[in-house]
This record gives sequence, C-alpha cells and structure tokens, in this order.
Amino acid sequence: MNATQSLHELGQSLWLDNITRELLRSGTLARYVRELSVTGLTSNPTIFEHAIGHGDSYDARIHVLADAGLSGEDLFFELALEDLTEAADLFRPTFDATRGVDGYVSLEVSPMLADNAAHTIQAANRLHRQADKPNLFIKIPGTPQGLEAIEQVIFDGVPVNVTLLFSRAQVLAAAEACLRGLERRLEAGLDLKVASVLSLFVSRWDVAVKQEVASPFHNRLGIAIAMRTYKAHCDLLLSKRWQRLVAAGARPQRLLWASTGTKDPAAPDTLYVQALAAPGTINTLPEKTLLAFADHGRVERPLPPDGGYAEAVIEEFRREGVDDDALAARLQLEGVDAFATSWHALLTRIREKCAAPAGQR
Repeated sequence: MNATQSLHELGQSLWLDNITRELLRSGTLARYVRELSVTGLTSNPTIFEHAIGHGDSYDARIHVLADAGLSGEDLFFELALEDLTEAADLFRPTFDATRGVDGYVSLEVSPMLADNAAHTIQAANRLHRQADKPNLFIKIPGTPQGLEAIEQVIFDGVPVNVTLLFSRAQVLAAAEACLRGLERRLEAGLDLKVASVLSLFVSRWDVAVKQEVASPFHNRLGIAIAMRTYKAHCDLLLSKRWQRLVAAGARPQRLLWASTGTKDPAAPDTLYVQALAAPGTINTLPEKTLLAFADHGRVERPLPPDGGYAEAVIEEFRREGVDDDALAARLQLEGVDAFATSWHALLTRIREKCAAPAGQR
C-alpha cells in the first residue's frame, strides 16, 4: 500500500488540483484513480490558462467552437465543461458508492464576478444546468459578495466549493452562508442533499511571511492556521444547529486543504500533505505533489481535533509582528486578483488561437 492509499484508508480524500485534455484522453487521470486513490478533481482559472494556453491540444476544438459563433467566456466555458463533464463521468462510480460524499469535480465562476452577488448567482445556476452532472461543484470565492451568493446558490440546490478562504474566520463565515442556505431549504420542505466544501489555502501563508520572519519560523504558519481552522470546523459539525440539518438529511460539510504544493525548495515536497492528514477532509494536490507523496510520503498522526499547538504557534508569529487577521484579508484579495489576471490571460490566448491563420492552427 502506497502513501496515497494509506491516506484514503485514514478517511481523507485526495483530489487532483489539475485538469488538461491530455490528462483525460491519455488515461493518466484514470490511472491515478486506480493506483493512487484519487477520488476527485479541482480546477481554477490559472489551471485552465496553462492547459489551454500552452500547447495545441485545444486548438482544433477552439476553432470549431469559434466557427459555431462562440467567443470569449462562452467559448472557454464550453471547453471547460467538455473536460469537466468527462472527468465527472470518470468519478461517478465514486460519487454513487459514497452516496454523494465524494467523487466531485469543480468549475469556478468567472473571477470577474467576485464582487457581484447577483451575477454570481446567475452564473452558478447557469453553469450547473449546462453541465447537468450531480457531481460537479461550482466554485465561488468566499468574498463578502461571494458569501451572499453562496447562501442563495445552496438554496437553489447547486453544490458549492467555496474557494479562496485563508482563515478560521473566513471559513466559518462561508460555513454560515451554507448553513443558512440549507436551513432555508429545510423550511421550504426541499431536499437537503446539497453538498458543500470549504477550501482553505495553506502554503500561501508561508510564502507571504517568509521575508518577514527568521528562518526557524519558515513553513510553520500555514499548518498552524489549518490546525486552528480544523478544530473550529469540527466543533461546528458537532453543534446542535448542524446536527439538526444532518438529522433532516443533510450531508456533513467537508473542509478542503488547497494550495498544498510546497513552494519553498528548502522544505520537504510532501510537507503539507503529511502535516494535514485528517479524516473527513479533502486534500487537493498539484500533480507533482501527488506523485511525490505516492513515491516517498508518509502517513503519520492525524491532525488533532482540539487544534493541538496551533494557537501557541500563531501567538509566536504575532510576537514577530505578523497580524494574521490582516494578512488573511490581504491574501484573499490577492487571490482574487491573481485569478483575474489568469482569466484575462486565458481569454487573450483563446482570442489569439481563434485569430491564427489556418496554416498555424
């Protein structure tokens, strides 16, 4: 049994944080499902910008869609849904076997909608209808306007992956939005089996503070923030409010560790995967990190549900001058901006491919 299978046995889901047409069509993703216990997949604008913008595997299809009158965002979402619905079918047996707990793929709404709740609601419902797959999450950022949209989208029956969360407070605010959406469904007599996951970004904390703290503090803050957040989420799931919904048919919400590739070349390449082993959670891994963990990772003690040493570590960083609340807000804004930059680059590459002369297609 390799390390990825051991994590699966522990009760943690491993999702691949990548998608390309080549990954699907070559059978590589199917092999990861068989051999590495991969049970889901996530995508974002940066992943698609790299997949579509580098290489020519999408070029022919781009021109077919352009000739059919599609352009810009409409053309991109058609391409993305072709990939993600194919991936959703691959994970459908897992979805069915787990009764809708696992086996999901994720598609993000346009990052240009991060500050527009009404348009996010419209886009989320439209994309979910267009995909017509029960195991497709719509990713919505946990910005203030995003949270407003999330409550309504959950009420509308659309599964949601709340993205760009960086702190306990942001995760609990997102959980609250999901709870309100489910409670409204309960009051309306609607089915409560509308899944949601909360994606906490981890490694970006350590990148952000690396130049501000001495080397003994490197690569410690992200894990402490995750441990603190895990405790809060475990407590929430045990609350009377959440248990009332579970008793009425709701699925327990899951916490997802995002940004778990090691950014520091001096740190172990499996750092965040080994540190964040926890039953009932999800770790979405870059392909390189997945392969590294399968090769030489180790499953050690799972995260303590009581938060362990998290608060002591965070307090050490505060004494070093790190304001974790302010940094969480900054990281979320930077995350929205980074995805917007990738979005513009993606649409530019699609326009360039559409305009390429026939001999260069």
